[in-house]
Amino acid sequence: MPATLDALQQRLGYRFRSAALLTEALTHPSYLQDHPAAAPHNQRLEFLGDTVLQFILTEALYREYTAEREGVLSRRRAVLSKGGFLTQMARDLGIDAALLLSQSEEDTGGRTRASILEDAFEAMVGALYLDSDLATTRERVLAWYGPLAIRLAASEEGENPKGRLQELIQPVHGNDALRYEVLATTGPRHANEFEVAVYLHDRQLGTGRGPSKKAAEELAARAALATLRTDNSSAGTP
Repeated sequence: MPATLDALQQRLGYRFRSAALLTEALTHPSYLQDHPAAAPHNQRLEFLGDTVLQFILTEALYREYTAEREGVLSRRRAVLSKGGFLTQMARDLGIDAALLLSQSEEDTGGRTRASILEDAFEAMVGALYLDSDLATTRERVLAWYGPLAIRLAASEEGENPKGRLQELIQPVHGNDALRYEVLATTGPRHANEFEVAVYLHDRQLGTGRGPSKKAAEELAARAALATLRTDNSSAGTP
């Protein structure tokens, strides 16, 4: 077996019984243009792997967040299964180095293309499922992800700080505990800068400045999340 595939399996933490399945998972459709007799490309495995991955994440989130509603769980699953996230997972595991591409795809940067890496990651999940069983696939996939709470905290705060803040506050203080207030508007009309504060009841949690109210509110929410982390740390909460 090529050294690249051996190294990949070490990073996956799993050694395939079927080398053909592993090769199929790594075979981009373009590869068959140059090698018509090669193994099937990975699109069927990607179809299967997408479903298996969705199930594994759904079950894991259901078990970990026992008090959360369906909508919150759906949003968290979407964060963990979105294209950019899976692309980075593929790079972390070294799938990009092992891909089989046509020469033209290779020459135009296919090995770093997000859509190709996303499909290859899902195909790898499908191949692992067919080569082993659901329990093994679940164990390996969740090991690749690591603690879901940590993955989600980094992603959710970065992409939707207002939503993340609301999810933290709502279970304890209710739906209407947070409010955003414009403190100041400065600059000429065509280039206003807004300063916004976010309050938990009467307590100011954070402020932010931005070229729009939305941008300022998001920065205020990020500051509020940092305030809450400091509060938890001081209180000894993990």
